[in-house]
Amino acid sequence: MSRCSVRFYAELNDFLPPGKRQAAFIHTFLGEPAVKDLIESLGVPHTEVDLILINGESVEFSRRVRDGDRISVYPVFESIDVSPIVRVRPAPLREVRFVLDTHLGRLATYLRMVGFDTLYANDLSDEALSEISARERRILLTRDRGLLKRSEVAHGYLVRSTDPPAQLTEVLRRFDLYRLVSPFCRCLRCNLPLEAVSKEEVEDRLPPKVREYFVEFRLCRGCGRVYWKGSHYEHMERFVTEIQRRG
Repeated sequence: MSRCSVRFYAELNDFLPPGKRQAAFIHTFLGEPAVKDLIESLGVPHTEVDLILINGESVEFSRRVRDGDRISVYPVFESIDVSPIVRVRPAPLREVRFVLDTHLGRLATYLRMVGFDTLYANDLSDEALSEISARERRILLTRDRGLLKRSEVAHGYLVRSTDPPAQLTEVLRRFDLYRLVSPFCRCLRCNLPLEAVSKEEVEDRLPPKVREYFVEFRLCRGCGRVYWKGSHYEHMERFVTEIQRRG
């Protein structure tokens, strides 16, 4: 039986039992497992990890763990650029896009509200979610840590909060997205970009009072939904303002 020393840092400790948090601990293992497999056997999804040091050297997920190794595992660095030494993370995504699991429907609506391309359907299987994440290069957001352990998922995050507004704040902070927030530019129902249109183009779809009092409209060409700045818009605007204030 071989032994190694393991230490997880910062929020990666969320995945560990209390006795293994915030300190190095001894882990026993058989053979020479890949460090990715060893980390995930301890409960931490690989998508949460940005840097692994073994005996002080940055390594890839495929590095084999040997008897006596000292392993340090780090999450995303918010204020230090470690990109020159990172060996585990694929190239950053040029465009921030998401796919969400079935438990995060409200969060999907909120992400669309603040302008992010967010794919969601309440009948997608784990296999479909991981395949979409890989094929379309979308960040997979989930409440299921097992889903993030699927090998094809390169970019993902386990949402900790159960409260949808807090979930939105959590995701915006985790991926440093406050500067990219662009409210009310995407359909809340089907995720397509909205297009500014004249009243004449959508007049036959509007309630009488809306035709009388409003002059600015946006249309989703996908589902045909029309948006205007009514009381619902004002409520969403207050919500977005509060979210931005938290940033």
